[in-house]
Amino acid sequence: MTFEQLAIFVAVAEREHLTHAAEAIHLTPSAVSSAIKNLEAYYGVELFHRVGRRIELTETGRSFLGEAKATLARVRSAELMLSELGGLQRGQLSLYASQTIASYWLPPLLMRFHRDYPGIELDLTIGNTRTVTEAVINGAAELGFIEGEVDAPALSMTIVAQDALVIVVPPHHPWADGRQLAAADLASDTSWVMREEGSGTRSEFENAVAKLGASPGDLKVALVLPSNEAVLSAACAGQSAAAISSAAARAYLGQGLLVQARFDMPVRSFRLLRHKERHASKAALTLEAMCKG
Repeated sequence: MTFEQLAIFVAVAEREHLTHAAEAIHLTPSAVSSAIKNLEAYYGVELFHRVGRRIELTETGRSFLGEAKATLARVRSAELMLSELGGLQRGQLSLYASQTIASYWLPPLLMRFHRDYPGIELDLTIGNTRTVTEAVINGAAELGFIEGEVDAPALSMTIVAQDALVIVVPPHHPWADGRQLAAADLASDTSWVMREEGSGTRSEFENAVAKLGASPGDLKVALVLPSNEAVLSAACAGQSAAAISSAAARAYLGQGLLVQARFDMPVRSFRLLRHKERHASKAALTLEAMCKG
C-alpha cells in the first residue's frame, strides 16, 4: 500500500465519485480507478459498491476511511516537521476554503505568499463551510477559511475579513423597482434560488432572516444549487430572488444582468480555522499573519 493509494481512496470516498476525485487530486479518472482496483485486489476486499455509473462505500470501506485519513494526517505531520527544518524553502501547505472566499478574497493573498515563498506548494481544495470545518478537524487541511461561524471547540477561529450578503433579482422582477423591503416580503409570492445546506452563504442568510423575525422555512425555494455561479445564472434566467455574496454578485450587477433589492443584510465575517492541538507549521503561521495584515 502506498501513500498515493491512500490519498486516492480518501478522495474517492469523500466524494463517492471517480471523476470528481480525479479532478481534485489532478489525476485521470482511469488512474484513480486503477489505483482503487489494485488496492481492492491486493487485500481481497471490496471498498466500493459499483451501482450503475455511481459508486458507494461498502461497510469495509467506511471502516477503513477513518484509519486512512488518520494515516495521511500523520504523514503530513511528518512532512511538516521536516520542512520546518529547512525554514520556508520547501514544503506543502494544505488549505480548504469555502467557494466565496476561494473565488474572490483568497487568491491575491495566495499569489503574494507564492511570490515571497515560491518553494512552498499551496494545495487548495474548495468546499462549503461544513466540509472545510471537517477537513481542519480531521487533519486534511492545516488551515481553513469559512464564512460565518461554526460550533467546533477543537478549532481556533480568527476573523480575517468581512463581506456583505445582498439580495439580487432579475431586472424585470417587482423588487427591482427600488422599493424598501420588509422581512415579511421575503416569504411572499417570490421564489428563491438557494445554495445547498451546509454552505456559509445559506446558513448566514437564514440566520439573518430569522433574527429579523421571518421564518426561513416559509421561503419558497424553487431551486437549490451547489455554487455561487450556478445560483447567479439561475437568478438571471428566471423570476427568482437569490441571497449571495456582494463580491460574487458584483460583475452581474455591474452588467445590469441582476439588480440589488433594497433590503439591509448584516455584515458577515470570513474566518480562518486552525486546529488548537496540532502543530502549526511556519508556512501556516506566515500565511495566517498575511491574512490578518
